[in-house]
Amino acid sequence: MRDGDIIHGLIRGLSVIECFDEEHARMSITDVALRTGLERATARRCLLTLTHLGYATYDGKFFQLTPRVLKLGHSYLAGTPLPRLIQPFLEQLSAATSESTSAAVLDGTDILYVARASTRRVMSINLAPGARLPAYCTSMGRTLLAALPSEEAHAILQRSNLIAYTSHTRSSMTDLLTELAVVAAQGFAVIDQELELGLCSIAVPLHNASGHVVGALNIGAQSARSPTSRMIAQFLPLMRKVQAEVRPLLR
Repeated sequence: MRDGDIIHGLIRGLSVIECFDEEHARMSITDVALRTGLERATARRCLLTLTHLGYATYDGKFFQLTPRVLKLGHSYLAGTPLPRLIQPFLEQLSAATSESTSAAVLDGTDILYVARASTRRVMSINLAPGARLPAYCTSMGRTLLAALPSEEAHAILQRSNLIAYTSHTRSSMTDLLTELAVVAAQGFAVIDQELELGLCSIAVPLHNASGHVVGALNIGAQSARSPTSRMIAQFLPLMRKVQAEVRPLLR
């Protein structure tokens, strides 16, 4: 792709949208410039343009995104069959296990939640479609990374900020590559308190009718209630069943 084909203004505008999050819901021009690395004047023009288009509000000091931004994500969700196809299966699986279930896709170094059926809140952060978590230390992330060619998975891990969130987190490149090989061989991934203490999860890949991995399915629970041993023994067979039922539907 040639540099002349790239609209750098669009890149800057999207970076401004992406710099808003739960901890930075209201920001000044200076805040946005610092978080994006843009010049203050550039950040100002981007913010005022977003306000003009209805994607942000401005009270004279702080900018805040509006619900109109959700239209950007809705375009993706409406254009891919996975979220609407998997949702009934997630709800059935959640009812059968009394635990929360989710589906996600890989987006850069993160997983992006596209569907969820929640029986209770299992993490300190709120997980819903549109939420993101690091791929390297999540069960769905490792499942999706393990499905990639080894060189591509290695490159994603190199770009990742490999933080040890808990004392259980596998965060070294050697450990992660070994773990991905195990996940690829066994066809599922388990996480035991690596992202947050007290949280366990198990994930399997979701294939389309052609056999390509297009997403991942997981069950997350408190480790005291559903340790990984129980997940493998009791939940994995149910997840395998969903995996097989969904495959011919994803074309």
